[in-house]
Amino acid sequence: MEQKYLDLLVCPLTKKPLQYHADKQELWSRSAKLAFPVRDGIPVMLENEARQLSDLELDA
Repeated sequence: MEQKYLDLLVCPLTKKPLQYHADKQELWSRSAKLAFPVRDGIPVMLENEARQLSDLELDA
């Protein structure tokens, strides 16, 4: 994903910035403890599509 698009995206729940993890194709919301998938270059910003982040992932 291009940085200019990442700068525009925020967590749909907390409205805080997201972190892009290219290796996992996910956008992480540390504040909501959720990872939103990126499929075919398109972020899926739905809570029911996100996975819960573990404490180990958040501490890394």
